[in-house]
Amino acid sequence: MKNIFQHAFLAVALCLVFPASALAAEVTVYKSPTCGCCKEWVKHLQANGFSVATHDVADIMPYKTANGVPAALGSCHTAKVDGYVIEGHVPASDIKRLLKERPAVRGLAVPGMPVGSPGMEQGARKDRYDVLTFDTQGKTAVYARH
Repeated sequence: MKNIFQHAFLAVALCLVFPASALAAEVTVYKSPTCGCCKEWVKHLQANGFSVATHDVADIMPYKTANGVPAALGSCHTAKVDGYVIEGHVPASDIKRLLKERPAVRGLAVPGMPVGSPGMEQGARKDRYDVLTFDTQGKTAVYARH
């Protein structure tokens, strides 16, 4: 009987520390099988505590279109996490913030492939870039600056 109470207490404590959305948040990534920077971005997410399922696809465009990614925000991979779309080299810290704050947006995007963004590291060089929110109408706003 004592074990039952200990297990119940542990379960309640875990629910308080880790909300259900954090425990259930697996990132699903659609990428080219030959893209090295996509593989590095996946490693960045995993190193920051995300569980990641990757799908190597011959053509990424249908996934961008199906998930409402505006063409101007395109990058080399598209991901989904807990109802949001993540386009490009978005830092894990911004994804965690998105999942915590839950703004009414379609997702986050880092257009293009900025040097120094997660997965695009090239020595000491680090270009400045913005992480943008986008909605179903294609409206964007700056979410974070790096």
